[in-house]
Amino acid sequence: MGGTKVVVYGLSTEGYAIASQMAIKGAEVYIIDESTPSAILLKAEIAKTYPNVSSLKEDEPLLSMEPINVAISKAQYLFFTPRIRKTGQDIKTEVHSKFKDAVTSLKKNSSVIFTLPTGFGGNNENVSLLEHVTGFQTGKQISYYYYPLEDLKDEPKIIGSFNGKEDSTLSELLTIGKKVKKFVAISSSEHFHAIDVLSRFSSLCSVLEVCKYAQDEVTKKDLSSDDFQKMFLDYMVSGLFDLKSLGSSFEGANSLMYLINGSVKGIDGYIKRLIDEIRSTLKKNDLKASRTKIALSWTLDQYAMRGDKIEMLQNLTSRLRDYIGDVEAYEDLNFDLFHSNKTTIVVACSKSDFDNIEKNKQDSDLIVVKANPLCEISQNSIN
Repeated sequence: MGGTKVVVYGLSTEGYAIASQMAIKGAEVYIIDESTPSAILLKAEIAKTYPNVSSLKEDEPLLSMEPINVAISKAQYLFFTPRIRKTGQDIKTEVHSKFKDAVTSLKKNSSVIFTLPTGFGGNNENVSLLEHVTGFQTGKQISYYYYPLEDLKDEPKIIGSFNGKEDSTLSELLTIGKKVKKFVAISSSEHFHAIDVLSRFSSLCSVLEVCKYAQDEVTKKDLSSDDFQKMFLDYMVSGLFDLKSLGSSFEGANSLMYLINGSVKGIDGYIKRLIDEIRSTLKKNDLKASRTKIALSWTLDQYAMRGDKIEMLQNLTSRLRDYIGDVEAYEDLNFDLFHSNKTTIVVACSKSDFDNIEKNKQDSDLIVVKANPLCEISQNSIN
C-alpha cells in the first residue's frame, strides 16, 4: 500500500477528501488544481492539518509540485474529480474535455477511476474516449472503474469495474474502517446509482407535492415535524446533477423518464411556490417592492464537483429580481448589513443558514422565510 502512486485530477471537495484519506494511508498522492499548471504533492501531515480545500487555499502552505503530465505519467491510479460548472447541454462537453486532458499522459497498466455520475451507458463513452486518447485497450493494458461520489451520503459501497475485475489495492485505498468495497460490473454500478438517485427524488418530491396542499395553519403546524426541518432548498437540490445525467441517457418517453421529469418539475414547482410565498408576504404586510430587500442566505461549497446548487442560486436570484429589484445572495449572513430604510426578507436556503439567522438576528424589521417544504415564515412586528 505504502508508496502507491496516485493522482487526483481536480481540486474539488470530494477529490480532496479521498486524496487526504489515501495520503494518510501512506500512498504518494498528487492532486491537480485545474487552474494551475502543476500537480501538488499532498503529504499526510498536510492532509491532517487542512480538513478541506478552502482551509488549504486560505493558508497557501508551501507544497512540493511537479508538472501535471509528469505526475500523471507516473500514476498507478488516476481519480477523475473535476469541478463542473457548465450547465445543460454543455456539461457533457466540459466533462469530456477535462477527461481527455486528465488521461492523455497515462502509461500502460495504470487505472482510471471516474467519480462523476453518468447516466446509463455513460461509462461506455468514457471507455471509448480513454482508448482513443491513450491507444490502450481497457481491461488489458489499462483499467477503468466507476465510483460516483455523492454529496450527501457516505462514500459508495460499490465500485463499478470493467469486466467486473477486482483490485485489492484500490479497495484498500478507498476503504474506511472495516467497510470493504464490493466490485461489480460497470452497468450494474450505473443501475445501483440510478436506484439511489431516483429513490431519493421520488421520496422528496412526494413530500413537496403533498405540502403544497397544506393551506391552513393547523395542518402546517402539525406537518412542521423534525423530518421537514432539515429539508431546506440546499438538501432538495443535492443530487440534481445526477438526476439530470440519468435523464440524458434516454430519448423519447418511458416510465423512467416520467419519474425523472416529474422530479425535475417538482423542484421547479417548489421554486415557483417559494417565490409566490415571498410575493404574498409583501402583500400581507403592505410592503412596496421598491422598499423591500431580499437576502438569500445560502452558504455554498464553491469547491464541490457539481455546480447545480450554484446554478439554482443564480436561477432563484434572477427570478426574484423580476418582482423585486433588490435581491442579493449572502454566505454566512452578517446582520450589520441591514441597517437601511428597507424591510428585509431573509430566505434561509439551508438548515445551517437558518440556525445562523436565528442565533444572530436582532432586527425587528426582519421577515424570515424558511426555504423548506412548507415555506414557513416567521416575523417580528413590522413597523
